[in-house]
This record gives sequence, C-alpha cells and structure tokens, in this order.
Amino acid sequence: MDYDQFFKRSLEDLRQEGRYRVFAELERKAGRFPRALRYPTGGGANAPVEITVWCSNDYLGMGQHQAVLDAMRDAVGRYGAGAGGTRNISGTHHASIELERELADLHGTEAALVFTSGYVANQAALGTLCGRLPNCAVFSDASNHASMIHGIRDSRAEKHIFGHNDVADLERKLASVARDRPKVVAFESVYSMDGDIAPIGELAAVARKYGALTYLDEVHAVGMYGPRGAGVAERDRVTREIDVIEGTLGKAFGVMGGYIAGSAAIIDFVRSHAGSFIFTTALPPAVTAGAATAIRVLKSAEGQALRARHQERAQTLMRRLAERGLPVMPSQSHIVPVLVGDAALCKQVSDLLLDQHRIYVQPINYPTVPRGTERLRFTPTPLHSDADIDHLVRALESAWDALKLKRLATAAAQ
Repeated sequence: MDYDQFFKRSLEDLRQEGRYRVFAELERKAGRFPRALRYPTGGGANAPVEITVWCSNDYLGMGQHQAVLDAMRDAVGRYGAGAGGTRNISGTHHASIELERELADLHGTEAALVFTSGYVANQAALGTLCGRLPNCAVFSDASNHASMIHGIRDSRAEKHIFGHNDVADLERKLASVARDRPKVVAFESVYSMDGDIAPIGELAAVARKYGALTYLDEVHAVGMYGPRGAGVAERDRVTREIDVIEGTLGKAFGVMGGYIAGSAAIIDFVRSHAGSFIFTTALPPAVTAGAATAIRVLKSAEGQALRARHQERAQTLMRRLAERGLPVMPSQSHIVPVLVGDAALCKQVSDLLLDQHRIYVQPINYPTVPRGTERLRFTPTPLHSDADIDHLVRALESAWDALKLKRLATAAAQ
C-alpha cells in the first residue's frame, strides 16, 4: 500500500468538502487581549498584523489577569519549570494540593482531582467509573462532547443515548434497565456549539429516582455562572444533586488542565484506578498556581463583576446581529453562534473576516456540528468594546453581501 498517497487523498477530500483545517498562527500579547498578532501563512516575509480575536475560550480574559501572571512567575522562581513526573512516582507537588482544595471549596465537595486537560478528565473519570462499576449502564445525552463519548466507549459499559436535554426520554430509558443495576447519567450544563443549557435539576431528579449516579460536565460554565463561578449547577442551586462535577482550567480560568470534584470516595477511586491519571506527568506548579489564583479571583466580587459584564456583552452582540438580519442562532448562554449552513461558505466567511477586516473567528464544521449546520461561533468577552462589536457587525454584513448569503427578516423591515 502507498501510505503517503492514502493520506494525501484523504486530506484532499477534506479540502474539497471545505473541512480542511488551517491553523492561524497567532501571538497573544500580555495586556492586549482580545488583540493578537497574526503571522503570515507559510512563514512569509510580511510583518505580522494586529487582529481582534472573537473565538477564544479564555472567556473572561483571565489568561491575561495580572494576579494570575504574577502567581505563575512567582511559582517558576520558587519551584522551577516542571512537576518532575507523575504524582504516583515523583510525589504530589504542594501547589497541586492547594489547587484541588480550591476546587473542592468552589464546588462545595469533599475532594477534587486535577488532570492535564478537560478531555483527559472526562475520558479518565467516565472510563473508570462506568468501566469498574459492576454491570453498569450509562446514559449519555445525545449532544455530549467527544471526550465524554471517548470515556464511555473506553469503559465498555452498556450505553443508552437519550435525546438532547430530554428529561422524559431519559426516564423512559432508565426505566428499561433493572432498578438494581449500577447506572451513570452523563450530561453537560452549557453545550458549547449551540449555547443551550441543560435542565440540570430535572435530569438529576430523574437520575436519583432510578438510583443513578449523576456526572455533569461544566467545562463551559465554571467561572462563568453562579455567585462564586462554580457553574450552572451553583446558579440553579442544584449542586448537591450532582455526584461528579467535571470542569476545565483552560477556559474561564485562563490556564490549562481539567478536574473532577465529588465525594472523597469517588475522587480517591478515580485517582487509584484511572490509567491516564496514574501514568501522566503532572501539571507544572506554575500552571496549578496560576489556576488557583484565577479561581480565587473569580470567587470574589471582581469575578461577579466580570461575569455580569460578560453576559451583557453576549446579549448585546446577539441583539446587534439580529437587528441586521444576520442569522444568529438561539442561545441561552454566552455562546453566540451564527448559522452559515455550508462548510465551504463557512470557511470563506472566516477567511474574509480575517483577511479583509482583521477579525479572527474559526469556522465550525462537521464533525463538531452536524452537516448543514456549519457556523461561526463567537465568544464575546468582558474586554470586547462597543467599537469592537460595531466593527464585527459591519464586517459580517460585508461578508454576507460579498458571498450573497441569505439574511433574516428584521423587526425594522417587518
């Protein structure tokens, strides 16, 4: 077999579909977020130009927060660069313990456990829990993230997929399984491609009725919702109905890593059995120190102000887009998706915005979203100004006109 030819043909198929991913080479500048420098594609001779980033998951700009930067610099000076290896062999760094205490306090749980990413946290925790509970049946929301699907698949547990945010369908499927069998119900709070929010309390009540463990992914909600930034479960006052909360340190907290929080027994069980935790080098102490600082900031009054400003920015952008007939999709959260509906056109809009207007937003295509629902996914931050929003709306109108894309009827036109 000619392996290179196979790979090249497969890549060409992606290009023909408009799904080939081109990474923009950017350089974030401390103190300039949401601005960044864009370097020419292919390492050309042109100087980099400043652009405005509209698709960062650093939702609150904590990756640029002075307290976080100071904590990381201090940690490098005190501890050095790396963690020294796995926690299992090289010992657990004190900074990791402090971070896990902050996370347990944030969620009001007995314990927490940190992983190298949110993806790994889901894969490890679900793979371990569903795989080691005897004869376990797992019930997964139809729109769950790939990392959750990966963990469930790794567990080899019996899998049932219930309709997205469909409480009645979950109950029907739970009722079909023997009551005395171990069960896990896994779902997210904020679904990042549509921006919708799960009815956490209702799902948890049904799970409890049938004796199931509840597993909630709050990756796109921690730092963002609730009085102290613990997520939608805190906002909705249902945290105690959830057995395992999974989150990330790489989005609203602005650094990197993932974690789970829950009872001491659950956390110790995963710590003791999850291979992707046991055999993976721990996060560097500078990262854990920075994350712990970000959590403390977002628990405070400053965090409350950032969250309020952030929600206002998202609502303002959605309103402005709708006023111009641009097809902004319904969203219950801070995610602002704009429907294009075609992979090639979605990339063309993204390219026009970047090349002509110095606006960076990545096209979202299959398999991240279903075919025919390709979109641009905007994530406004508290640091995007009214002028930034004005510029974005004008640029989108220009791109829509240039590509002859359909607009929606506006209230003014009706």
